[in-house]
Amino acid sequence: MRWIKKQEALDLLLIALGCALYGFGLVTVNIANHLAEGGITGITLIIRYWLHIDPAYSTIVLNIPLILVGYRFLGKKALAYTIYGTVMLSFWLWLWQRVPVALNIHHDLFIAAILAGLFGGIGSGLIYRRGGTTGGSDVIARILEKQTGIPMGRSLLFFDVVVLTASLSYLNLELMMYTLVASYVFSRIVDFVQEGTYAAKGVLVVSDQAQPIASAIMAELERGVTFLNAEGGFAHDPKHVVYAVVAQTEIAAVKRIIDRFDDQAFVTIIDVHEALGEGFTYKRKPRKLFHL
Repeated sequence: MRWIKKQEALDLLLIALGCALYGFGLVTVNIANHLAEGGITGITLIIRYWLHIDPAYSTIVLNIPLILVGYRFLGKKALAYTIYGTVMLSFWLWLWQRVPVALNIHHDLFIAAILAGLFGGIGSGLIYRRGGTTGGSDVIARILEKQTGIPMGRSLLFFDVVVLTASLSYLNLELMMYTLVASYVFSRIVDFVQEGTYAAKGVLVVSDQAQPIASAIMAELERGVTFLNAEGGFAHDPKHVVYAVVAQTEIAAVKRIIDRFDDQAFVTIIDVHEALGEGFTYKRKPRKLFHL
């Protein structure tokens, strides 16, 4: 129970940090350089331009009905994190507009677009990675996914297209193109932050020498392996497939081990964006540099 409380405290801290970064980019880059944004945040920018209402306030107002609707469909924890993320974003938007911080990038909209994507992507990536959202179209997308089976990515893209099109009411085409650059950088950075900076590799080996290959991987690299039962598609003969997850820097060593026992082995190497367990998230025994 104590661990859960610590985990939730870390979640709330990182969601707040993510909202701070996202809000900073929105105020000092997007708003300062007249760049639009997708989703509910983009609607608050449209309202700011035409009605001169602070996005810090319109963010709360627009999200209240969405949260009330989401109450029926979101779990208690998801709903609590959504409310927290919405309040945090509103707070940071309010604060950054009153703190005298300015980025002197008005001379280069391309740099502004890159920075907008970076701040927004890192901030949102931290929020999503801890299971939070900032409300808005995320809530609608989750409800649609549960009720209709429409993937979240597809509905979020649709909302962004609608809002960005509406943003042409106060932006010219040049600024909209830079906004699209920011949106692309945003999506790439969000994926990068969610997946982490470390990417492991999964190795699948089909070989008649599966046992010695597996033994060598366990002994020399100290990585666990799993045997998968398979059947040859042509001769229908039973085979063992060796599956192992290793660090990216260990791929060359794995290839040498496989080649040592079976230079005709069929090998597939795949990206693993997250690996949990011994050797990855649990403490691993320190390896000796020299074996005596």
